[in-house]
Amino acid sequence: MSFPNTQQSKLSPNRQAFPLINEFILKSKLLRVGVKKQNEVTVIDCGVQVQGSWEAGVLFAAVCLGGLAQVKIHWLDFSGFRWPTVEVVTAHPVQACLASQYAGWPIKNGDLTAMGSGPGRAIIHQGSLYDRNGYEDYSKTAVICLESEELPTAAAVQYLVEELGCEPKDLYILAAPTASLAGSVQIAARALETGLSKLAVLGYDLERIDSGWGTCPLPPVAGSNLNALGRSNDGILYGSTVLYNLKDNDETLDSLVNQIPFCFSREYERPFIEIFEEYGDFYNIDPMVFSPAEVWLCNLNSGRSFHAGGLRPDLLRNSFGI
Repeated sequence: MSFPNTQQSKLSPNRQAFPLINEFILKSKLLRVGVKKQNEVTVIDCGVQVQGSWEAGVLFAAVCLGGLAQVKIHWLDFSGFRWPTVEVVTAHPVQACLASQYAGWPIKNGDLTAMGSGPGRAIIHQGSLYDRNGYEDYSKTAVICLESEELPTAAAVQYLVEELGCEPKDLYILAAPTASLAGSVQIAARALETGLSKLAVLGYDLERIDSGWGTCPLPPVAGSNLNALGRSNDGILYGSTVLYNLKDNDETLDSLVNQIPFCFSREYERPFIEIFEEYGDFYNIDPMVFSPAEVWLCNLNSGRSFHAGGLRPDLLRNSFGI
């Protein structure tokens, strides 16, 4: 897929996300977030040393998506299990989810490793997507989102400034741990991206994807980041539904749809925490594991739709401690 040259495009994820950064700053008390300067870099704490909020999580997720998607939270029925959900809708799914939201940048933060995502990845071209598609975002302002138990150290901040090639005053860093209100929302908002990543792993032509819509249950905050990692990913594997509008032939989509959901994985019915502990590191896990629970492919050429997978409320209840 060939992305538009964003040097002149209004779809630059860093520029699209900047108004959301201003909203964080203006509404910091309302959102229960902390805003501070660190060597001129703006660091927004969404749950490390502050309580944060679901509302901050919605904004965090929208920033991760480069301002190219709508993010909402509401109640939904998951096959008889009524629970809060995170919903993402976008007319620019590949740019929003893979060129921005995808957590493809491990960043050393003291003794820990933070999972980096967000619009800044499109400046540094961090991730194989950029090698395949030649996508670039030219922006003076850079925004990075960290899934981290700690705020960025001075060394991590300096590393990001150097890597992104921006002035410190033009760098904005958001941070939230997995086990937090904001962290729970921003991970649940990754269901649509998970389906796209699976399609990319399967070698599908992403240029055929027109738009996307995803829902995922919002896990309750766990007592530890490890358990939160398990709950958040179980929510995607066993509770998410994604729908993509595509332009392709029916035979291809009929064959493709059965390869996407998690129910066709050999790891199916295992809690994610078991899978994680077996591999030992998040980035070592087989990419085929990361899958939505339920998939719809709607062909804009023929008007036909194709479905595979299903929800597992029993496994969600167990994972969520209900």
